[in-house]
Amino acid sequence: MSATALRSIEKKILSFLKTPYKSTYVDIGPVVGTSDKVWTVSLNTEETQKTPLVLLHGLGAGVALWCLNLDSFAAHRPVYALDILGFGRSSRPRFSTDPEAVERQLVTSIEEWRKELQLKEMILLGHSFGGYLAYAYAIQYPDRVKHLILADPWGFPQRSLDPKLVSKIPLWARMIGNLYKNFNPLWPVRFVGPLGQWVVEKMRPDLPKKFIPVLGEESAAITEYIFQCNVQAPSGESAFHTLTEGLGYAKRPMLHRVDQLAPTVPVTVVYGSRSWVDNSSGDKIKEARSKACYVNVKSVTGAGHHVYADRADVFNKMVNDACNLSDKGEDVVTMDTKTVIKVETSGESKQEEEEEEEGEQKEEKVAQQKEEKVT
Repeated sequence: MSATALRSIEKKILSFLKTPYKSTYVDIGPVVGTSDKVWTVSLNTEETQKTPLVLLHGLGAGVALWCLNLDSFAAHRPVYALDILGFGRSSRPRFSTDPEAVERQLVTSIEEWRKELQLKEMILLGHSFGGYLAYAYAIQYPDRVKHLILADPWGFPQRSLDPKLVSKIPLWARMIGNLYKNFNPLWPVRFVGPLGQWVVEKMRPDLPKKFIPVLGEESAAITEYIFQCNVQAPSGESAFHTLTEGLGYAKRPMLHRVDQLAPTVPVTVVYGSRSWVDNSSGDKIKEARSKACYVNVKSVTGAGHHVYADRADVFNKMVNDACNLSDKGEDVVTMDTKTVIKVETSGESKQEEEEEEEGEQKEEKVAQQKEEKVT
């Protein structure tokens, strides 16, 4: 339960990468604390012709959870994965308790990180909470984002009381959200001390299986990594708690500001077809910006919220395709002629959709039965 243990398990996971990588602390100065540092893993930085891809993880995660994706991405361009300030091995300062101020602090930390690495522009990819921050960053610094990729982004829709939407949120997440509204979401992991890893294993027994393609028999290392990421001072977690209304929604929903993003920033949205995240936000982004900007909404069949891990091969191809379009300039709308690029939404065949809907209905029924037993 220490920084040393986190460093050790991260190193173990990253040792399975085929691509050589470098890791370092990037000093971003007094953004929130007196001297904040952002832990950064980089690959293929010798490639200078392609726009670098920057990865922002989700809540309770860190750089090592990209182990299924880094080799594929780095085969084509420089890649930077960072532990968001307050998470993983990055500094853990005390954030503001004001939602708007917290968002500003996190966005500023990303910008100061970019300045230190002297990246003129980047393709910015964010998963879940990282997707929320990526969009917020792109609103403030559009000239620095060549293409924005949102992977199952959290925090876009306004809070809903629709039973159908609520039932899509995993039972474990609903229980935490309802029972611990006044606490940080992952406090049980710290509360039980050495048993915290066991808690993670029981809450998410599915996670290690997702990483077998890279980690093989060592896939259980993922559970230990998540435990070590979240057993330390809950800095970033506290910031997230300040931004939330329950686990599923943001106090400052991004859809209320989606039109503030400069029309010159192309957007790709990738959802897992079985995710609990409300995927209608992708189409709403498209509706709000369709007359001014490239927006491509994609769905990965059979994937859940952890779309980057559930179907890593498909996800990697979608991301690389978006990056290649950016390289060729084929994701840019010609503003002088008001041309709108037609973008097809990736979907499934009718049979696949019917089978998926049937499966989701069964899952929803089982979840409701479990919830009734719990209550």
